[in-house]
Amino acid sequence: MQEWEQEEPLIIERGKGSYLIDTEGKKYLDGTSSIWVNLHGHRHPALDRAIKTQLDKIAHSTFLGLSNPPAIQLARELIRIMPKGLKRVFYSDNGSTAVEVALKMAVQYWQQRRPEAGPKNTFFHLKLAYHGDTLGAVSVGNIELFHGRFKSLLFPTLEADPPYCYRCPLNQTYPSCQMACLDPIEQILKKRHRELAGFIIEPLVQAAAGMITAPPGYLTRIRELCTKYNVLLIADEVATGFGRTGKMFACQHEGVTPDLMAISKGLTGGYMPLAATLTTEEIYKGFLGKYEEFKTFFHGHSYTGNQLGCSVALANLNVFKKEKTLARLQPKIKTMTRLLQPLRQLPHVGDIRQRGFMVAIELVGDKKTKKPYPLEARMGHRVTMEARNRGLLLRPIGNILILMPPLSTSLHELTSMVEILQASIETATLALASGPRP
Repeated sequence: MQEWEQEEPLIIERGKGSYLIDTEGKKYLDGTSSIWVNLHGHRHPALDRAIKTQLDKIAHSTFLGLSNPPAIQLARELIRIMPKGLKRVFYSDNGSTAVEVALKMAVQYWQQRRPEAGPKNTFFHLKLAYHGDTLGAVSVGNIELFHGRFKSLLFPTLEADPPYCYRCPLNQTYPSCQMACLDPIEQILKKRHRELAGFIIEPLVQAAAGMITAPPGYLTRIRELCTKYNVLLIADEVATGFGRTGKMFACQHEGVTPDLMAISKGLTGGYMPLAATLTTEEIYKGFLGKYEEFKTFFHGHSYTGNQLGCSVALANLNVFKKEKTLARLQPKIKTMTRLLQPLRQLPHVGDIRQRGFMVAIELVGDKKTKKPYPLEARMGHRVTMEARNRGLLLRPIGNILILMPPLSTSLHELTSMVEILQASIETATLALASGPRP
């Protein structure tokens, strides 16, 4: 915060399409989709209209003991586009709470379905995971910078190395490794499955970890292992959902159906806070019982099923259909891959990871040894400030640059983003190598 106070803040007043506009009228390409939420561009007419139309009826009423048409319609539409078998929807208000719901639901499900088998109340997750900032979500996360200070508040979990091929913890090389990082996961599941309520994973891409992309077949194998050892698979699709990986949901690349799925971010096209946790009919039935049994899921939020949010979410899904968003995205993904290739030759670009429209560029001080830049160099920040001066807004994760534009970004805008990014990397890395920044 001290350094932030010393920099002149950028105040965004308006937006249009792929651009954000500050109070002085300067335009910036939105290279992060306003932190991974915007899909169809800012001020999309259909999304604007959905909120205005709903506002003429009602903005919000409680979901406790009641319901409303937009929430009912949205649940039907979500079930239609979900991986096969996800049939029930539980609304909340953001990605962290969608994850919290999934964790609590898993624990209560096992209590009520198999009380005689002993408690299944421990969770298994990957290292470097990020599932949100509420304490349950933090407990199943593993980013020391974000989570280290709060360890005394967290519940214990089990964890295993992620498929971080660029910095393989097993010092092996893909594909000759044959995904050896799965072996420790199976060993833990085999040994501890009786106490494990669930395995939580960001399918295909660990986003906040720096867009760590899993090899093909990795998710399928995780699903098989969870089924084999009777552990619920929880898919956190908060970041990966709604087209970001090239399909509506990342799980669909490998035909995987999780037992629970958390969604948010792109759910409303970047317009309103809204989230949902989806699950199977089998898990839903575990919460049915007589009144005096109190098997219901005692969890709720003031703005659960909010009409404005559900209305714009419905409009968002309609835009996907009407504008054939996913089909139109495929050539853009290929173009992005092509545009990124020259950046691989830059002397301080160690790795480029891409899945669909999710991209990470990992900067290193020494390309041969993969030695990172020291924290005090603030290289990611230097590059983003250079990009900002050139009209592109980004937000790095340390030395890792993230590019995740709106799905509606044109080929021309995409080209501009990558060109600015390349020039900014070249300028910032050269300036640091040449001496202290003026």
